[in-house]
Amino acid sequence: MKNPSFPEILILILLAGAVVLPACSTVAPVNTVERAQPVARRDMVPDNRVFTSARLNPHVRVLGVNQSTGPGGLLRVQVEVLNTTRSLQTFNYRWEWLDETGTIIETPTSTAVTRQIEGRESLLITGVAPNDRAKDFRLKLTDDHR
Repeated sequence: MKNPSFPEILILILLAGAVVLPACSTVAPVNTVERAQPVARRDMVPDNRVFTSARLNPHVRVLGVNQSTGPGGLLRVQVEVLNTTRSLQTFNYRWEWLDETGTIIETPTSTAVTRQIEGRESLLITGVAPNDRAKDFRLKLTDDHR
């Protein structure tokens, strides 16, 4: 039996890659189950959206903003985002908390958090105010530069 030549081995490797790589790059659909008639009632907040990221905006979109009062009377906010693509998206977010005068409240946790979201998936980003001085908020979403 003849040993395969280099071009034959290269062709086999390329064919194997053509079969394996598409399977790795596709993301499985996300199945979600919830009540047909939800009991929970959201307190949706009218929001103002400013888009400056041409890369992120068409891929990760804000669906809505819900707020409540959490433990100890702290402001609690949930923002629902949707990946409009079929592929995994990575983005960063950061909460800014504002007092009654609109001044940013500096906290040690005011850092960006990296999240990933599967294709066609929605997820909730939750933030809890750092103290009872926080009366308002901003959520900043940026594309992941890695």
